[in-house]
Amino acid sequence: MSTHTHVLEDGTVVTHTHGQGADHGHTHDPKEVRQIVNRLAKAIGHLESVKRMVEDGRECSEVLIQLAAVKSALNNTGKVILKQHISHCIVDAIETGDDEALENLNQAIDRLL
Repeated sequence: MSTHTHVLEDGTVVTHTHGQGADHGHTHDPKEVRQIVNRLAKAIGHLESVKRMVEDGRECSEVLIQLAAVKSALNNTGKVILKQHISHCIVDAIETGDDEALENLNQAIDRLL
């Protein structure tokens, strides 16, 4: 069993476990992982640009527009991860009778939305 702890942006600490270990009993497609990592890297780069805009004293409206773009990129990445999670992790959880994984999915969806 693998336990993970996450700190949400509001400071809330969330801990959950996976009954099948860190890999959830299966492997993720390296191509899909690479695509997600690339999406996150782009969002990080964009967020760094927004930070520089604030430091440079750019107009608030410009900053807010760019911040919205970062938020959208992160939300879209979350959707991709959620789709992959359902099609891989949850399918495996159902096949192995891992009810805890289904509850974790429900909690994750609540937090994502």
